[in-house]
Amino acid sequence: MPVLYLSAHLLFEFLTTTFNYWVNDHDNNLNYEIITYGEILRSEHLMPEAIISSTAARAHATAEAVAKASGYKGRIALNRSLYAAGPEAYLKVLHELSDHYKRVLVVGHNPGLEELLEMFTDETQLMPTCTLAHVKFSIDSWIELDYKTKGQLAGIWQSRDLS
Repeated sequence: MPVLYLSAHLLFEFLTTTFNYWVNDHDNNLNYEIITYGEILRSEHLMPEAIISSTAARAHATAEAVAKASGYKGRIALNRSLYAAGPEAYLKVLHELSDHYKRVLVVGHNPGLEELLEMFTDETQLMPTCTLAHVKFSIDSWIELDYKTKGQLAGIWQSRDLS
């Protein structure tokens, strides 16, 4: 499950975790990576103020596990439109966010999150299962995000980097 973490203005942040929906869930044990990502969120001071997840079972389970491991106490918003979605669906969901939230974690699916990350950063990054990406923006409102908005890739963590 790659994770995309977005941030804007002083701390509008977007975290994302991507789920490769073509991967057989039976063959993947993601517990170690999920716990480690929770610790990364805490230690890097990237605790999300909101978490949004696809309704897919594994994406939702990942969001719940990351929330628990990080100490996140808020509600996880489930959104069916993120399943196997392209960047436009993610933008629509982000546009609906209250500007009260400056730091948001999105748990979703590839190839949509890879495309979204490239759109925002002009960098091509592979986001295999259990990748966490952190993007910062200089915006005042989530509604300002569009296809031309550029952010800074502040960090990317992949499961191969965790051992």
